[in-house]
Amino acid sequence: MRIGGVEVMRFASEMMSSSSLSSSSSSAVEMLNLKEASNWWSDVNESPIWQDRIFHVLAVLYGIVSVVAVIQLVRIQLRVPEYGWTTQKVFHFLNFVVNGVRAVVFVFRRNVQFMHPEILQHILLDIPSLAFFTTYALLVLFWAEIYYQARAVSTDGLRPSFFTINAVVYVVQIALWLVLWWKPVRIMVILSKMFFAGVSLFAALGFLLYGGRLFLMLQRFPVESKGRRKKLQEVGYVTTICFTCFLIRCIMMCFAAFDEGANLDVLDHPILNFIYYLLVEILPSSLVLFILRKLPPKRGITQYHQIR
Repeated sequence: MRIGGVEVMRFASEMMSSSSLSSSSSSAVEMLNLKEASNWWSDVNESPIWQDRIFHVLAVLYGIVSVVAVIQLVRIQLRVPEYGWTTQKVFHFLNFVVNGVRAVVFVFRRNVQFMHPEILQHILLDIPSLAFFTTYALLVLFWAEIYYQARAVSTDGLRPSFFTINAVVYVVQIALWLVLWWKPVRIMVILSKMFFAGVSLFAALGFLLYGGRLFLMLQRFPVESKGRRKKLQEVGYVTTICFTCFLIRCIMMCFAAFDEGANLDVLDHPILNFIYYLLVEILPSSLVLFILRKLPPKRGITQYHQIR
């Protein structure tokens, strides 16, 4: 019986040893895979060839969105040539400009990185972001006007508020650039990024407020109302897309302000640049342009606003 017990103990010990060896082997494989993935990420980030490839892919994507926007602008002009610069036309024109400038910047991204004084780099990389804010703030303005007009509330103060908010944003950003040029210290870079994080959060809340209000108002329309379901989907989708993209931009700017590993204004973070700009500008712009692709009616326009 004792011999049998010894054999059982020996067998159990061998099984435990085998299990431990298998577990160690599995952990080693996982560590190796993680190391290979980390090496791949570092290799791509540190390779000038891959950096240029990724930046040029971004340039092509921005170029496509820009072309789509200007084609839609031309279609609208041909459809309603009797109207001037309407909200819809300005929105598509700004999309064309923002995405076109981004495309040019990414084509010459390596040259931009070595421009002097350094403040020129910040200006070229940040101006399209400011213009992107203005472009989609215009959409919030459009929805706010529709919402208040439907409730028989005066909209006289909306456009002055729109221009005032944009003027304040641009003036503050220009002031930050000038201070950064005069004294290029880390704290000014942090303040600039945190300011834009705040602007992005403001835009996200604007979409949530007026997109949400317009969506709830449309829900109360009679079920048989013409185009009610389609307009509901349009407002719901665009609100969700724009709120999400500006919220992601806000969070990312906060990380970039305090973590050098999340810095987007450098050449050796091309993968991060690709993911970021794809999520916060390229995809949202593409989806919104697709959702709002419908041309305005030729006559009897009641909700086709003209820029005054």
